[in-house]
Amino acid sequence: MRWFWIDRFIEFVRDTRARTIKNVTFGEEPLDNYLQSCPHYPHSLMIEGMAQTGGLLVSEPEGFTRKTVLAKVSKATFHKIVVPGDCIELHAVVQAKHQTGAVIDGTITCAGEPVAEMELWFAFLDESFGAEALFPPEDLMRTLRILRLFDVAVDNQGNRISPPKHMLEAELQSAQALRQAAPRTLWFCHPKPRESEPGSNSTFFEKA
Repeated sequence: MRWFWIDRFIEFVRDTRARTIKNVTFGEEPLDNYLQSCPHYPHSLMIEGMAQTGGLLVSEPEGFTRKTVLAKVSKATFHKIVVPGDCIELHAVVQAKHQTGAVIDGTITCAGEPVAEMELWFAFLDESFGAEALFPPEDLMRTLRILRLFDVAVDNQGNRISPPKHMLEAELQSAQALRQAAPRTLWFCHPKPRESEPGSNSTFFEKA
């Protein structure tokens, strides 16, 4: 099971704001045995979804090379529960950002009604915490494609944001290594961004 609690980006403005959506289904594992008489989406996972939305927002300008971790939940207020069949929208706005961390204001709504407000603090870890990335760049790139971040990502002037070059190279190297190791009869699905739309989710199939 992927430990991601957002489904798709619907807005992303560099270092400013981001919006994501999360569809809640009865088939999700976190709802199993969680208040069986009233199954609903845990508040902790809404916080985690906001942390993922805000964390990607504040780490994108550096090409996702900074180790960004959730340091503190300074405020979290919930107004209603979210049940299977609901779709929640998470809106993160950068409140402050400096060399060692960032703060975002987060709001969550469902069908236009308020669900939660929160304030999250992030820390940027330096090399004393190790030089290795928290996530392999090729894995993170695949995840960002699934979340369709680069389909909507723009800078403050409205220009499209392209995936970082080092992540595209890592993704290609990973695909080539898998291709060499796999049986020759397999088909591979590769991401193939259109030149006019960097980072789009277009794919092509190629026989090994």
